[in-house]
Amino acid sequence: MPSVVVGTENSAPIEIHYEDHGSGDPVVLIHGFPLSGVAWERQERALIAAGRRVITYDRRGFGKSSQPTSGYDYDTFAADFHALVTALDIRDFDVAGHSMGGGEIVRYLGHYGSERVRRAVIISGVPPYLLQTPETPQGVPQAVFDEIEAALTADRFAYFTEWNKSFFNLDKTLGKRISSEVVQSAWDLAVGASAAGTIACVATWHTDFRADLPKIDIPVLVLHGNEDRILPIEACGARTHEGIAGSEYVVVEGAGHGLCWTHADEVNAELLRFLK
Repeated sequence: MPSVVVGTENSAPIEIHYEDHGSGDPVVLIHGFPLSGVAWERQERALIAAGRRVITYDRRGFGKSSQPTSGYDYDTFAADFHALVTALDIRDFDVAGHSMGGGEIVRYLGHYGSERVRRAVIISGVPPYLLQTPETPQGVPQAVFDEIEAALTADRFAYFTEWNKSFFNLDKTLGKRISSEVVQSAWDLAVGASAAGTIACVATWHTDFRADLPKIDIPVLVLHGNEDRILPIEACGARTHEGIAGSEYVVVEGAGHGLCWTHADEVNAELLRFLK
């Protein structure tokens, strides 16, 4: 199983699992919470068919990566990403991140620069600053994050059943754009992740990325669904676009947070156009 060691916890190495398929110019895909690299199935297939080398990896605590009890913050996530691309020695690569993965992209570019990166796509990303404050009235109140953390702590198995309803907008998409089997698979991935990690990630959702955005000096596509019930478009997509000079902004009409599956055709078309 391919992996990169990024640290240790007591006697055990912390390993980041990755998959590396296809040939051609590389593109790295960074998944959202609480999934893994397999969530990119529909995008990976399209990109490989278009002649791209596709690298997916599992964030620490998720998928097949190690499940340490520490390191759930964006400085560490970006360091893990940096360790992966350095170990693979890929350059002039493109990167796309969904949800939390958008945070990895922004923090990585803010801290490590764009020497290795050609273009970036942020899909329903968590930046720039999700917490509601007087400066960010369109954000999410702290009480909401507290409630999610409490629900995950009490019974994350039950919570992720409810989570998927909003993640995929199942009242509108189930049986039309997504099957119950795909929803079950997403639940399986969620409950298979680190209990400590899933709870700890909640606080990272209101990481402040606003100082990172002006440092980004490569072409960026910001893609967001206008019916996202997890990361509101006005708090995230629109503000990220405003914060990255020269970025392109595309709104996917009718799409919720899980648009990489429910609106895969639309997402793939934009990915292939922008990364061509």
